[in-house]
Amino acid sequence: MLDAPARRLIDPTLNRMGAAIARFGVSANTVTMLGLGLGLLAALLIVIGWPQLSLLPLLASRLADGLDGAIARATQKTDFGGYLDIAADFLFYGAIPLAFVLNDPAANGAAGAFLLASFYFNGTSFLGYAILAEKRGMKTSAQGVKSLYYSNGILEGTETIGFFILLCLFSGSFPLMAWVFGTLCFLGGALRIYAASRIFRD
Repeated sequence: MLDAPARRLIDPTLNRMGAAIARFGVSANTVTMLGLGLGLLAALLIVIGWPQLSLLPLLASRLADGLDGAIARATQKTDFGGYLDIAADFLFYGAIPLAFVLNDPAANGAAGAFLLASFYFNGTSFLGYAILAEKRGMKTSAQGVKSLYYSNGILEGTETIGFFILLCLFSGSFPLMAWVFGTLCFLGGALRIYAASRIFRD
């Protein structure tokens, strides 16, 4: 729900930064992979028991995730770049909950599995919607210029990053927060499927 207003707030700054980085010849795909590496480093720090320290690479990875699109807009957008970006995002989003499970399987295992299942379902509903929207020529720029159709939802990237920050700050409450957030993810995916049944019905 917060992605569209957040984009309006941060896009002008990201676009200026992206244009400046592009002048040094740094490609959008390079920044995408850098962001993924930082995100996986954050996950590793969580696994070894340093969740608060993991906030530094975690937030840096999300900055890189915003900058890769800005660099692409300043140079040249490619289909592969958009594909790589979404694949890296999904790997990052899965790695953080998995890290909490690996850190303490006994306490976090069930809640972490539930959360990952909800991400899987929500992500599938999102990508499936994008495919149907592309097939019908639907366009939206509510969340910035993207390589694929971004349908809105209850929980989007902004809420998920906020959730990860809370997990890192209050790691002892992971099970409770994971059950609540996962339930909302399942609800969001179900609502997206309901919306698709109305919009894409032949």
